[in-house]
Amino acid sequence: MTRGTRAGALAVASTIAATAVLALAGGAPAARRTAPMPMPMPITPLGTAVWQGMEIEAIRMSPVTFGVFTGTTMRMVRKTKKDSFHLMVKLTDVHTKTPIPYASVWATIRKGGNVVFDERQWPMLSAYMGVHYGNNVVLPGAGTYTLTLLIGPPQVARHPEYMHVWLKPHRVSFAFEWKPMR
Repeated sequence: MTRGTRAGALAVASTIAATAVLALAGGAPAARRTAPMPMPMPITPLGTAVWQGMEIEAIRMSPVTFGVFTGTTMRMVRKTKKDSFHLMVKLTDVHTKTPIPYASVWATIRKGGNVVFDERQWPMLSAYMGVHYGNNVVLPGAGTYTLTLLIGPPQVARHPEYMHVWLKPHRVSFAFEWKPMR
């Protein structure tokens, strides 16, 4: 593949990606209009930790409908009445403030020692929330919970300044109170 062909393929891919993001937001292709901003959603921080220069931030907001694109198909994950909130996990380089891609994030939520949620967090693109890892969460009711995040090392080529950090999985935990708004 020549340099011009690669550049053309990347341009087509980014146009397709932009169209897919806008379609998820209810918009039309980028050439015709931009995605509307959604209604403001209450955002509640659950906790923040720093590990080897990576800021790990857990946030909750209203449940959302989102799509998971596999490379060939889009599978819609619709919010339900059972969903308690949308969990967002942001991984950011503390020095550059750049989102950290290609990590894996697993969330486990416990109440009184019992696991009530244990799922992968999807890598997500959002025009209004930025790059994050997320999923909708169902909790059994009000109470005190513990969120444990397992952050897998970013699987990506690295320049020298990143060759010696984020090489092993890392766990962080945050306690939080949940009270349904219904």
